[in-house]
Amino acid sequence: MFSEKEEFKKAFSRKLQAELGVYVENATEFDVYRALGSLVQDKIGEGWLQTQQQYKDKKEKQVYYFSMEFLMGRLLGNNLLNLQVLKMVEEGLSDYGFSLSRIEDQEHDAGLGNGGLGRLAACFLDSLASLELPGHGCGLRYRYGMFDQRFMNGYQVELPDNWLSDQFIWEVRRPEEAIEVKFGGHVSTANNGSGELAFRYKNYNTLRAVPYDVPVVGYNNEVVNTLRLWSAEPTEKDILTVAKQQNDYTNMLNHQRSLESISDFLYPDDSTDEGKTLRLKQEYFLVSSGVQSAVRQFEQLELPWSSFSNQVALHINDTHPALVIPELMRILLDEKELGWEEAWEVTQSTVSYTNHTTLSEALETWPVDLVRNLLPRIFMIIEEMNERFCQSLWKTYPGDFDRIARLAIIADGQVKMAHLSIVGSHSINGVAKLHTEILKKREMKTFFETFPNRFTNKTNGITHRRWLMHANRPLSQLISDHIGEQWKDHPEQLTDLLAKQEDPSLLDSLYDVKQQNKESFANWVHKETGIMVDSSSIFDVHIKRLHGYKRQLLNALHIMHLYNEIKSGHARNMVPRTFFFGAKAAPGYHFAKKVIKLINRISDVVNNDTDVNEQLNVVFLENYSVSMAERIIPAANISEQISTASKEASGTGNMKLMMNGALTIGTLDGANIEINEVVGDNNMYTFGLRSNEILRYYKEGGYSSKEVYDTDERIRHTLDQLIHYSPFSKGETEFKDLYDALLTYNDEFFVLKDFASYVEAQQQIDDDYKQTREWCRKSLINIAHSGKFSSDQTIQSYASDIWRLQQVKTLR
Repeated sequence: MFSEKEEFKKAFSRKLQAELGVYVENATEFDVYRALGSLVQDKIGEGWLQTQQQYKDKKEKQVYYFSMEFLMGRLLGNNLLNLQVLKMVEEGLSDYGFSLSRIEDQEHDAGLGNGGLGRLAACFLDSLASLELPGHGCGLRYRYGMFDQRFMNGYQVELPDNWLSDQFIWEVRRPEEAIEVKFGGHVSTANNGSGELAFRYKNYNTLRAVPYDVPVVGYNNEVVNTLRLWSAEPTEKDILTVAKQQNDYTNMLNHQRSLESISDFLYPDDSTDEGKTLRLKQEYFLVSSGVQSAVRQFEQLELPWSSFSNQVALHINDTHPALVIPELMRILLDEKELGWEEAWEVTQSTVSYTNHTTLSEALETWPVDLVRNLLPRIFMIIEEMNERFCQSLWKTYPGDFDRIARLAIIADGQVKMAHLSIVGSHSINGVAKLHTEILKKREMKTFFETFPNRFTNKTNGITHRRWLMHANRPLSQLISDHIGEQWKDHPEQLTDLLAKQEDPSLLDSLYDVKQQNKESFANWVHKETGIMVDSSSIFDVHIKRLHGYKRQLLNALHIMHLYNEIKSGHARNMVPRTFFFGAKAAPGYHFAKKVIKLINRISDVVNNDTDVNEQLNVVFLENYSVSMAERIIPAANISEQISTASKEASGTGNMKLMMNGALTIGTLDGANIEINEVVGDNNMYTFGLRSNEILRYYKEGGYSSKEVYDTDERIRHTLDQLIHYSPFSKGETEFKDLYDALLTYNDEFFVLKDFASYVEAQQQIDDDYKQTREWCRKSLINIAHSGKFSSDQTIQSYASDIWRLQQVKTLR
């Protein structure tokens, strides 16, 4: 459509006039965004159509990646980059008096995810397309996403994230491909005339699932894969069925809204029975829509069902989509009339599962009665799976009731979704070496003993295209100036920078780029928050979901300690430090929300104390998002990765910050271990208990937080400031529950145990930062090794080892 600047400018001007009725000279920035997005969609469209047609014509095997979250971020800049027209468009818009960065700001982050799980899924989609692999995302089109975070009196307040209030220009609604999803009702059995039972599903409710397709553009190729998002859009018949069942024809709008609510919010509150029902409905709605759609596409190939797993891979991203397994069984058994053994062989060889947690509370379970009532046929299939699985265990481990009970899919009145995922999959992977070892040796040891060949590791990765090439264009250009541009296609070649780690001109330029990014971010922070920050200070960044094990509280207590040191005159030579936080707490997570309040209180105290604020500032940024991360990560000097060892499965923020030259302070947990292996102890700051020590404490006891409190004056003074009169408590008791969590309830996440080691590591950072050129060398070493954590490498490993996908090389 356009291959050079003047051609683009003409096409852009025509698009503005034809679609919006606006001349360039009268266009607003939002007009420009809409017209540019439409123009880019036109450019994408041909490749999108050709890609899907080739997959069909050549009967390419395709993977469908099921995830409750796809944290895509803004797509305009990423699409321009991958289409190789970003610089041309930027220059063309500049000729018209528009800034591309300001136009990108017109796009709302899509409200399709919350944390690392969703961002990982987004990076994986980018890599699939960029590696020319046939793979698509399958998710939900949330009307309101997670929530829009605001702070009132320091507390988090959740507002609806109405991200669809403005047109989402990238989606294409496809009502002709709608799917019918069934809930409730009951199942009857009858002889089918051949001596076999047939199952008839009756008196169910139906709900129409309408797909909205979003193109996923590969980098510098013609591949365009699809993120398919399902929206609950009930028909009049669906609404009347509910009215009839409830014998209430006066509240038709309420019936409609209750059906539509299935795709309203990410992770509805499940603290009530009603909330549990809604969340389970949501998960099955995603699964049934996606599996039926995949089956429909397979049937167009006119191949036997024995070929299904040769053409289709269904991947479960954590346990939320675990019902993929019984749903595929339902279709094969009831609709395609396969026998159990054949259906089971097809299902197990098709499905694979990624585990993302060692936290027991994150391993989903559902009450038997809820599953039976809401999904009666699905529950029957799960029951049969469980019965057959337990019988097979009995043959292998006769008389070992305890083992069978530990492995059962249904036990203690609960359906265990992780067990379902393992039994029904041919591959189970962890997401970092340590995480996978903990799964095999502790959390899922009995399953590993039963299925040793199914467990594998696939360390998470990030797409360098978004997190370096787009988010940090000055650094990308500096890298290319010194090692050429091959690293853009082969990020592992960033290691070529190691040969230049003693080059003073490169190190000085690296410092200049970082400083430029810090100044730009400081200006943005001042504009958004009114807070002035010193761009020459150390930018210390802690950005991730707020949870007890991620230990934002440890960071906060250290800041309080620094405040005390400055006030007492013991920190005169300290390098000025600005601490940045970005995080959302789950709406019902009281502890996490109180930590947010504490950090905001610390911010108020520190930033307004003239004795301190020239050396120390604290900024908690509202409504952390992908687009905000793209601003802050290039500016970061320090990457806080301080989770309790053994708790963080992998992490990907650590990789993004490393790739942009930040140095990690972290526990040896998750992928921090693998970062440490490549950069070495001298180029990151490790501290704290190791995972084996933590696990031993959990198993054997022996840790006393009160003992630590009694023997460390710094800890005692800092904690007392939470409950006794101080600038932080103001004589109130609102932080007593945090105090009690650390002392009365013995500090579940070992915050106090690791405090002294953390303080020591932070002091080393302060000392090292004063040696500017050596600090830049450490930063360069981190950048050079970051290619190891490219999601391209991760996806290539998934494709070859688990999904058995082949590259499509004939599209160009």
